[in-house]
Amino acid sequence: MTDAPKKLFIKTYGCQMNVYDSERMAEAMGGEGYVQTDSAEDADMILLNTCHIREKAAEKVYSELGRMKPLKAAKPDLRIGVAGCVAQAEGEEIMRRQPMVDLVVGPQSYHRLPEMERRLKDGRQVDTDFPLESKFDDLKQRPKMRRAPTAFLTVQEGCDKFCAFCVVPYTRGAEVSRPSDRVLAEAQALVEAGVREVTLLGQNVNAYHGHDGGLAGLVGELAKIDGLDRIRYTTSHPNDMDDALIAAHGDCEKLMPYLHLPVQAGSDRILKAMNRKHDAESYLRLIERLRAARPDIAMSGDFIVGFPGETEEDFQATLDLVEEVRYAQAYSFKYSTRPGTPAAERAQVDEDVKAERLARLQALLSRQQTEAQEAMVGREVGVLFEKKGRLPGQMIGKSDHLFAVHADAPEELAGQIARVRITSAAPHSLTGQLV
Repeated sequence: MTDAPKKLFIKTYGCQMNVYDSERMAEAMGGEGYVQTDSAEDADMILLNTCHIREKAAEKVYSELGRMKPLKAAKPDLRIGVAGCVAQAEGEEIMRRQPMVDLVVGPQSYHRLPEMERRLKDGRQVDTDFPLESKFDDLKQRPKMRRAPTAFLTVQEGCDKFCAFCVVPYTRGAEVSRPSDRVLAEAQALVEAGVREVTLLGQNVNAYHGHDGGLAGLVGELAKIDGLDRIRYTTSHPNDMDDALIAAHGDCEKLMPYLHLPVQAGSDRILKAMNRKHDAESYLRLIERLRAARPDIAMSGDFIVGFPGETEEDFQATLDLVEEVRYAQAYSFKYSTRPGTPAAERAQVDEDVKAERLARLQALLSRQQTEAQEAMVGREVGVLFEKKGRLPGQMIGKSDHLFAVHADAPEELAGQIARVRITSAAPHSLTGQLV
């Protein structure tokens, strides 16, 4: 009689790169006899894969750990680990504050998870190094199982920009790019497992240098893979949008007409205080060049409201920039301090002022998103169907421009791209009919 497999529960916080990392952690632990479960109560090991970007990120992790104390009490052999960027930033503090935590592992060291788990018999484990060996070289190949039609694929990690508000250079380290041959091999394996669309990930993905032609060169090589029909990438920095990558948006049919290009603010004074190393005018001219290359490109962005020193005039400059760009999607947040970053030591904007400005900005962005979606009505678009909808006979997928689309369609279209004519727009999705 064989032993029952051990069960692994992973809770993922934050960005797409953490989603990718969680997949790879599950694969690494699969080699140790673990299978994934959707229930923490059922698990033999729990991993919290954390993000340090959002407000009070560390305290949210401690709260989650507190809720897991009864699980540990009921099952003393339960292993609990904290991974990701909060682990990197506060590894020793986590171990001090939460004796129930068995292991802490940073985002560059998670390939060592199996070894750490084996060493737990010798005591609690912490690994927040930036190892010389690449985790991508050490991790096992992805198992040959069927996958959803879309997948994330990390090609670059870390950041050398040192924006004054950001912890990424401290938690993810310096910019590192994966060699293109290994990225291409992983992409080919994903296609063989059923993937039709990949999103290339990086903290500063357009700084990718693992191919002689940079990210544009990598996109060109990926486009040659039969069965890979769509390519996207995120997140980019305006200063690394080179001529070749701009041209690729017009020349490469498989590169989708959607780009997330954070600007953070519209005031040159605030951009300088953020250490962004670009100004509003250069960003706007970059948008012009991208739209000249691909006129129907949908733009997305990030905005921070209430950065230290922001005046009403500075905030109005952000609103003016948004009005000029006209975003199809965007993400906006109140500034919150990150210990150890330069901006954390500066005089802060009043929280009520931040909240009021954020409400105004989000109202404008919401209106623009609604207008972008309503402009799709009557158009014919390609939709990659992914899953069944809530209504009988309905399928849901994503358009070329990354809008969610509902349509009456047979289940057999899951994982396939079909032409759809958009008939109506709702706040967060489109409805259409198969052509």
